[in-house]
Amino acid sequence: MFCSHRYDREMLARAARGWSMERFPMIGCTSSGELTEAGYDEDSISLIAFPADSFHMVSHRFDDLAHFDAGAARAAVRDLVARAEVGSERLSIQSLGRKVNHAALFLVDGLSHSEELLAMTVQDALGEIPLVGGSSGDGLMFKETGIYSDGMFHAAGAVVAIVSTTRPLHVFRRQHYKPGAVKMVVTGADAGARRVTEINAEPAAEEYLRLASTVYGGIDMRKPDMALFAACPPMVRAGGDYHVRAVQTAHADGSLTFYCAIDEGIVLTLGEPVDQLESLNATMAEIREAVGDIDHIIAFDCVLNRINAERRQLGRPISEIYRRNGVVGFNTYGEQFHALHVNQTFSGLAIGR
Repeated sequence: MFCSHRYDREMLARAARGWSMERFPMIGCTSSGELTEAGYDEDSISLIAFPADSFHMVSHRFDDLAHFDAGAARAAVRDLVARAEVGSERLSIQSLGRKVNHAALFLVDGLSHSEELLAMTVQDALGEIPLVGGSSGDGLMFKETGIYSDGMFHAAGAVVAIVSTTRPLHVFRRQHYKPGAVKMVVTGADAGARRVTEINAEPAAEEYLRLASTVYGGIDMRKPDMALFAACPPMVRAGGDYHVRAVQTAHADGSLTFYCAIDEGIVLTLGEPVDQLESLNATMAEIREAVGDIDHIIAFDCVLNRINAERRQLGRPISEIYRRNGVVGFNTYGEQFHALHVNQTFSGLAIGR
């Protein structure tokens, strides 16, 4: 269940308990926009259910992420893997010995600043089971998000669920940006708060704005805002590839808060958008190559992707691509792919027929 942050959570939790109590487990989170059968949606609830005759799911919730115990988390996830393997044996028997495929869905408080540690820890404990997920949102309020598990919404929490099935599964990640020529160095930062105070020894917001204005036109460059963050994201090179390090908020003191880990000395490259429609169509072609006919895609699509798409008047054609391919999910404050916490990607789990 992926839902607008505007719902009364207590009332919604009570309704959800009525749907699912003693019949099936339910997990979910609040969002910054939903992906439904209409494509991009908002102020809505997006639901997907798994037929019990061909799927098995087990989940585990982590609470109090400020005091996250990596050792205890690894033990809990390894136990979850064992439960998934035992619980899904019937699927192989029912399908006359077909292989059971597993994937882990991960939902985490998008304001916890804990995604990097959790993704690394959980993926390590999962072993070969691939992890994909998203950071919960609250519109663009940046006040409080919620993770739904065990009949309640929880603040500062996370949940991992292992989905098992004999159907083909494929986890994927696609970003619609490429590195440009303009580089900058973080020279002042509060790593714990994900806050950058200086870039190139200048006030961070002012310098970011100046550099962006030299390479990108078409939006108001007098002040850094969501449209600029979405159109011209900083990127960092890691593991031989470039990843977006998206900006969340510009502050009155000239500092910038990021959606992900950031620290002094990091070299950032300003990203440039590629053709988003072409990128999405290529992604769908790769998914069909992996799973055959697509049944559904559980997707985690960064809210900045949506902002940039709607600013470029691409909301309708993108919604049509999502609708045609059975996309269900939400707009996130960040995505998790294997052991990485990333930004401004379209990531997810594709399920074949």
